Amino acid sequence: MLTRTITAIVAIAFFFPFVIIGGWPLSIVMLLIGSIGLYELIKMRQLTNHKIPLGLAMLLLWAFLLPETVIADLLPITVNRIELLFIISLLILSYTVLLKNKFTFDDAGFLVLGSIYIGLGFHYFVASRSVGLEYVFFAIVVILMTDTGAYFSGNMFGKHKLIPEISPNKTIEGAIGGAIIAVITGTIFNLIFPVHDSVIVVMVVSFFASLVGQIGDLVESGLKRHYEVKDSGRLLPGHGGILDRFDSWLFVFPFLHLIQFIG
Repeated sequence: MLTRTITAIVAIAFFFPFVIIGGWPLSIVMLLIGSIGLYELIKMRQLTNHKIPLGLAMLLLWAFLLPETVIADLLPITVNRIELLFIISLLILSYTVLLKNKFTFDDAGFLVLGSIYIGLGFHYFVASRSVGLEYVFFAIVVILMTDTGAYFSGNMFGKHKLIPEISPNKTIEGAIGGAIIAVITGTIFNLIFPVHDSVIVVMVVSFFASLVGQIGDLVESGLKRHYEVKDSGRLLPGHGGILDRFDSWLFVFPFLHLIQFIG
């Protein structure tokens, strides 16, 4: 517990000043964090020896995280992110031919989907910061309080397993408790730092953002169970890797943009 607490304090002291500053410093930090997260994902599937497709997957990730003006300056041709996704995907698929299917279609699909999964998640985090700091902290508060509420509700009332094949310790009661606490804290946050005029809207958004965050957590748990690893990495002592800490973020920030709650 001491190690976990110290890591959390150090991580907060390092990360949140960049969130507050925003702009290009935050973009650089998120590029670094996203790259580590993608490497963790690739390592789970044991694809790190395939340097060329790994590099292409990183380029695809950076295409989501770098500002479009930077991408335009770096490339000799004018392409948007969708076109770049298509080009890099074709290059990764071409590698399956060069290795005569020792690097498979499934491996190629894993790299492309993994890059999109992590790239879009962190892209919308940076985009949220450009709209307003209050939206970022609203989402973070909902995510953190969902985890806290689920932990205590599960310990106190948990009797029915949620999805034991994926995450044996999670319960239905914990999931409900996490969502309730998220609604309460999201509503209180809105009273102090307004993110929407309607309290009802904030309550509904908090509830569904909590559920989406829990799905993101379960997705990462499913990946770890499938690839038989305990943690996605060891970068954060007591917490695991980048994906272990940001799994819910990768779902919640795109969701809030999708429903146009942020920007």
